[in-house]
Amino acid sequence: MRAKGQWIAVSGILGLLAAVLIAGLAFNADLRPVGQGSEAPGFEAVNIVSGDTAGFDDYSGNVILLNIWATWCGPCEVEMPSIERLHQQLGPEGLAVVAVSVDATPAEGVLEWIRERNLTFDVLHDRSGRIERAYQITGLPETFVIDRHGTILRKVIGPVEWDDPAEVARLRRLLNTTEAVRTSTRETAEQS
Repeated sequence: MRAKGQWIAVSGILGLLAAVLIAGLAFNADLRPVGQGSEAPGFEAVNIVSGDTAGFDDYSGNVILLNIWATWCGPCEVEMPSIERLHQQLGPEGLAVVAVSVDATPAEGVLEWIRERNLTFDVLHDRSGRIERAYQITGLPETFVIDRHGTILRKVIGPVEWDDPAEVARLRRLLNTTEAVRTSTRETAEQS
């Protein structure tokens, strides 16, 4: 085979390998972007208070505010009081507030941190960093608003005043909209 023919054969093989690689990446769920409109990845972590394993499935069917944070993160500390106030305000209406600490330190340090701040929402601990990879975290804090069907409606990087009236109104509309759909579906099923 001549040199030109060899280069054509090598180019064809490389092109085929590239096409296979791209096709494989396109179908690999772990590499799909995580953001608005995507399905929320599952996760498991340890409940910092009970010591039990908890995960995404434990909150399915709820509107979820999923906050990924760490005790050493200054902006995380800044937003925690507003998350607690939001939890106090909308928790009774069905908002599941879940904060997952990605601290590499032992759970006792995280537990002490949340007790000092009187946080009452669910705090989980993931020392492994799996949730950071699953949600493709680029900084802390990162917060995801997830609807009752497991779809990410919003991804926020950085601290937010979660109990700001505009944020509360936005989340309350989501809670009321999804509750109205559930009630309507339930009433339709009962009439059948």
